Amino acid sequence: MPDEPKGSSSQVVERKLATIVSADVAGYSRLMGEDEEQTLKTFRGHKKIFESLVEMHHGRIFNTAGDAILAEFSSAVEAVRCATDIQAALRTRNDQLAPSRQVKFRMGINLGDVLVQGQDLMGDGVNVAARLQTAAEPGGICISGSVHDQIRNKLSLSFQWLGEKSFKNIQQPVRTFSITEAEGHGALPSPKL
Repeated sequence: MPDEPKGSSSQVVERKLATIVSADVAGYSRLMGEDEEQTLKTFRGHKKIFESLVEMHHGRIFNTAGDAILAEFSSAVEAVRCATDIQAALRTRNDQLAPSRQVKFRMGINLGDVLVQGQDLMGDGVNVAARLQTAAEPGGICISGSVHDQIRNKLSLSFQWLGEKSFKNIQQPVRTFSITEAEGHGALPSPKL
């Protein structure tokens, strides 16, 4: 077997199964355009709550960019519990602000195979979560069928079936659900069908 040239990529790619939560602020550019300092102050406060709840639910934030946050969980149940807790906590904070100044996250959750690169995760498992987030309403949560299969008999939630959705740059349609209600947290915003 010939020697590999120096600098070639002979390392084995590490993969694992993970539940990914993708969150992004709805209307962030508009909010920043209207009042950068107040938006940043509100976002930072929301992000602290987000981070503490991820840690409390045994997850970890593995990537952030601007107003986007990506978190990893080994359990789909804990990921969804965390997401519903975050949305409830942020709704309480947002209720203290004028409707036009509220900072609301859209969240997408997917269970899938991911590539590990240092502390970062990538691949379809992450990309599907990010696309699901775009289907969620501000303050809402969309989940993939793989997450729904894992949590449906374990958590007191109500769901809305959104169908098999085709997302940009995702080869297969994704079974998509919106969480419409979480016990103890009330109703969550869901897409109108």
